Amino acid sequence: MYTPKHATTINASSMADIAFLMLCFFMVTTIIQEHKGLTLLLPQIDNQVAPVNDRNVFNIRLNSHNQLMIQNTPRENMVGIRAEIKSFILNNGVVAGLSENPLKAVVSLKADRGSRYRYYIALLDEIQAAYYEIYGEKVGITPAEFRKLDTRVPMQNQLYEKGKAGVPMNISIAEL
Repeated sequence: MYTPKHATTINASSMADIAFLMLCFFMVTTIIQEHKGLTLLLPQIDNQVAPVNDRNVFNIRLNSHNQLMIQNTPRENMVGIRAEIKSFILNNGVVAGLSENPLKAVVSLKADRGSRYRYYIALLDEIQAAYYEIYGEKVGITPAEFRKLDTRVPMQNQLYEKGKAGVPMNISIAEL
């Protein structure tokens, strides 16, 4: 029977070098995604504020307990809000309580500091979705297709401009 006089060991001195090289390799080859946050275009500073008739403002309020109040009526959820916004914008003065025309219609979203971001973003998404549905319907495409239009392509730019013509996306975002 064979019994070794010395225990065999593996030389691990180069393991640290290999681990360091692997770390460097993964750091160089990994793509780090940047979160861009919300893409909102803020208006230019203007000291002149145009008067807005109360009739032309669709009010949405979100308090610190994430409770909704739409047009001064408490609501449990956002069901139907998109259709309400669309009918408000496209009223053209027909119904007395709704906007005079799409050019004057403003959707006002006011949120309390304590409200959760996901509710705020969900409301903002619903408001924008209502506008994109209007734009898509005007040119005969879906809202998703309208959002994907590339304005650098002349044909798509014409569709984009035709869809937005006469219906500006007037969203007022404020804090309670």
